[in-house]
Amino acid sequence: MSEPERIALFIDGANLYATAKSLGFDIDYKRLLREFQGRGRLIRAFYYTALIEDQEYSSIRPLIDWLDYNGYAVVTKPTKEFVDSLGRRKVKGNMDIELAVDAMEMAGHIDHMVLFSGDGDFRSLVEAVQRRGVKVSVISTITTQPPMIADELRRQADEFVDLIHLVGKIGRDPGERAERMQRFQERRPMAPAAPAGHEDESEE
Repeated sequence: MSEPERIALFIDGANLYATAKSLGFDIDYKRLLREFQGRGRLIRAFYYTALIEDQEYSSIRPLIDWLDYNGYAVVTKPTKEFVDSLGRRKVKGNMDIELAVDAMEMAGHIDHMVLFSGDGDFRSLVEAVQRRGVKVSVISTITTQPPMIADELRRQADEFVDLIHLVGKIGRDPGERAERMQRFQERRPMAPAAPAGHEDESEE
């Protein structure tokens, strides 16, 4: 019997959040993990996001804590603030380098890389990973106007999966959210609460 395919997930947190939001649904990260565990041998599931350091409370923090406790390898770094040429305050939090370094390090240990991002900057990374003999699937969407995925990234991927086709498998039922959070908190009062959304993602 052939060995199950070794899979690693690379989730560009802000990009996936924006894509799911544009399609009008929330992602259930427990279901997402289970979906890919059922497709082969899931070696690692990376989640990348930048955090605003000096905020007292960030609405993404419960999500980060929950992911950390529930099978994800969470990679974060503080955002950098700067003022652009027009004097506008901007927040920069790009995780491309961290994701690319991890993907190249993992390439020798996996058969299939699943990238949750539509960022065209990842095209050369996808090509480099493919040269190592790894199949690359990219998950984003073309159903929005304009599409959330860069055309060059979509063309480079071995397989493009539109996120809209995964809604039934990894989407969260809005009606379940409050009920599940309550159950989770009753069962594990000391543990980080399950996330109820993460509005700060869009600030990246």
